[in-house]
Amino acid sequence: QVQLMESGGGSVQAGGSLRLSCESSTSTHNLGCMAWFRQAPGKEREAVATIHFGGTTTYADSVQGRFTISRDNGKDIMYLQMNSLRHEDTAMYSCAATHNFDWGRCSLASVSTFVVYWGQGTQVTVSS
Repeated sequence: QVQLMESGGGSVQAGGSLRLSCESSTSTHNLGCMAWFRQAPGKEREAVATIHFGGTTTYADSVQGRFTISRDNGKDIMYLQMNSLRHEDTAMYSCAATHNFDWGRCSLASVSTFVVYWGQGTQVTVSS
C-alpha cells in the first residue's frame, strides 16, 4: 500500500511563508502526476497545483505567482513552497498522486478523477 505523508504545515502571519513536503513510500518514478489539494472549513476541496512527471506544472489562479510546486524524484518527495500567504489560504492541505502519465490528465480540472493515493493532510493557518 502506497503512503503519502505531508509535513510542514503550521500557523503563520499573513505575508509569511511555509513549505509543505509530501513524502512517498514508493518511488515517485511510478507516479505520473502529483498534486496539492486544500479544503477550508465549509468549502469543497480544490486542487491548487499539479506537477507532471516531466516537470510541467499548473496552478489555480488564486495561488499563481505565490505558490511553487516541485518534485524530487530522486528523493521521492514533492514540495509546495507557499509565499505571501493570505488569510484565505487557511485550509487543510493534502497531497495526492496518480499513476497516469498522460499530461492531459494532470490538469487542475481533471487530476482528481485519476487520484489513487491521498495523504492524511497538514493544517495551514494564516492569521490576518
